[in-house]
Amino acid sequence: MQQIQSLPGYRVNEYLLVLQPNEELERKIRGIKEEFAEKYKAEQARWSRPHITLVSFVQYEMMEARLLSRLKMVAMGSPAFKVELKDYGTFPSHTLYINVVSKVPIGQLVKTIRSESQRLMKLNDDHKPHFIMEPHVTVARKLAPWQYEKAALEYSHRQFTGRFIADGMLLLKRRVGEKPYQIAGRLAFQNLPVLSVQGALF
Repeated sequence: MQQIQSLPGYRVNEYLLVLQPNEELERKIRGIKEEFAEKYKAEQARWSRPHITLVSFVQYEMMEARLLSRLKMVAMGSPAFKVELKDYGTFPSHTLYINVVSKVPIGQLVKTIRSESQRLMKLNDDHKPHFIMEPHVTVARKLAPWQYEKAALEYSHRQFTGRFIADGMLLLKRRVGEKPYQIAGRLAFQNLPVLSVQGALF
């Protein structure tokens, strides 16, 4: 990512909008990440909590309140839905992930977020939001070639199943260059008709 010129007094944050599995499934996936970190000497597998990223972007912190209220509207109009996870996949040469089978509802949600919120997520022409069209749960990324090759082979034979109800999304943030993300807001899916969502806008 290009270096961000931060204006004096204006903090720039990295943001992730994510779906987070329930506690039981999160524990199960954390176990897989721990095992991977041990076996493949890949500490980075331990760092992030299991999640499905919908959008990643950078933005001035002063935009956060406006962004949260817009995302709240998107969430209010969205229904909860079931997310199915099955087995493993790879992004060639660097990432191992758990497959998301139920791509359609997530794809629809990402489309809605894009049409409703894209403008508020764009910092400038060099820093546009990245909408994730291939939903997945990362086990480990930024792998060295030997880690990737061994893991891709091993995990192509391993099985995994899990499911959870996505009843909301989380906006996570961190200062550019820092490690752990903090929760900036929780946005519950309420499946309200568009009229009442619009009514909440005015």
